[in-house]
Amino acid sequence: MTEKALRLGTRRSKLAMAQSGLVADAVSQVTGRPVELVPVTTYGDISREHLAQIGGTGVFVAALREALQRGEVDFAVHSLKDLPTTQPEDLVLAAVPEREDPRDVLVARDALKFTGLPRGARIGTGSPRRMAQLNAYARAHGLDIETVPIRGNVDTRIGFVKNGELDAVVLAAAGLNRVGRSEEVTDFLSVDTILPAPGQGALAVECRAGHTAQDAALAAELAELDDPHTRAAVTAERSLLAALEAGCSAPVGALADLLGDGQIVKEMRLRGVVGRPDGSALVQLSTTGPVPQTHEQAMALGRELATEMLAQGAAGLMGERAQ
Repeated sequence: MTEKALRLGTRRSKLAMAQSGLVADAVSQVTGRPVELVPVTTYGDISREHLAQIGGTGVFVAALREALQRGEVDFAVHSLKDLPTTQPEDLVLAAVPEREDPRDVLVARDALKFTGLPRGARIGTGSPRRMAQLNAYARAHGLDIETVPIRGNVDTRIGFVKNGELDAVVLAAAGLNRVGRSEEVTDFLSVDTILPAPGQGALAVECRAGHTAQDAALAAELAELDDPHTRAAVTAERSLLAALEAGCSAPVGALADLLGDGQIVKEMRLRGVVGRPDGSALVQLSTTGPVPQTHEQAMALGRELATEMLAQGAAGLMGERAQ
């Protein structure tokens, strides 16, 4: 008798289905069981409002978590940057697989680079974080750009450039890689120019906390997909976000990376930024410490940087702080 398929809860978007398909294949290899995708519609998928207005935090996540809690799916895959920083007690992040490219990228008309955009170029993004950093960079380098708020999937956003409505859009490299459209990128934006969203490029594999033997066994199998360096990095980034009391739609960028000497990884550097969407004010700081060996050490790195950023006036740049 063939073993019953595991049910993987996923958002319905092309990108979510592609991400979940990659995880499904990996889980099948680990467990020896077939995995079927169960598409779930979330509030963030059907609302046409801008993410900042519908409260960013968790709008793509709540319906998947409810399906898990009701036992309609066995585990779920999220884009880690969409996850609220507080974890429900009855669910566990069983795995954070190895991260994709965390950078933001530009898809511009005529294969233009960011610094080659014409004066007054209209750049589309739905992210206050991207707006703040693009505008701050433009101010510092004498570029004249206009950031335009947009929503929609990858096709819709790139469509704004193709139909001439916008000169460029900013997207996540990881998403374009996962849907096989990386050849449309015209410029990779260095993390020195734009820090990504906390957790960008990483996926979260979530399941029920081990209340039954089946749940515990599945959590243990899924844990084999975990990448310890990615988990330490995103834990530090999300700890910074939580300590700033900011939600996923706040203009906060963060990236933890490993600093090494050749093959030997010695330290982790955490960089954070918060700014006004018009780029008129920005607080950008970094801290470096030993590579975290525990969840608590990674959390401490994030809290430490958040404290320094708040001391520099970060809170006043975020608008409404998350309740």
